[in-house]
Amino acid sequence: MHTIGRVKRVKESNWTFQPDGFNNNILWHAGHIFVIVEIYLHQSVPSYEIKNPEWIALFDDGTSPEEWDENIPTGAEILAALREQMSWVIPFVENQLEKKMNEPLVIGNDIMTIDTIEGIVQFLSWHEGTHAGTIDALNRLN
Repeated sequence: MHTIGRVKRVKESNWTFQPDGFNNNILWHAGHIFVIVEIYLHQSVPSYEIKNPEWIALFDDGTSPEEWDENIPTGAEILAALREQMSWVIPFVENQLEKKMNEPLVIGNDIMTIDTIEGIVQFLSWHEGTHAGTIDALNRLN
């Protein structure tokens, strides 16, 4: 996972650094990548059990570090979760890629409709890359 390489390089002082012009910090972006994989896989295949469901309120679309209280995972916890996530996601999806979803997933205002597990995996790869780039930029700024 490309993101792990980016997250491993984050300086301890940069996890919560949020410069002007950026909506979120590195901790949010890393947690967001994890949470979106969990949410979308569960939406795609309802039998998929979401790991760390308590993180959804912190890292889902529309959330912000400005809303957090003191009960947030550390950067090390998120990095560990990202590393572990592939150990359960890959076996779960590898034999289901061609499977049609019960209900297609519509991204944005009908920008994209995804109807297979393979489509979800492709979308999640793209999504991860966009946030990994932001993580890299934020880490370089401070």
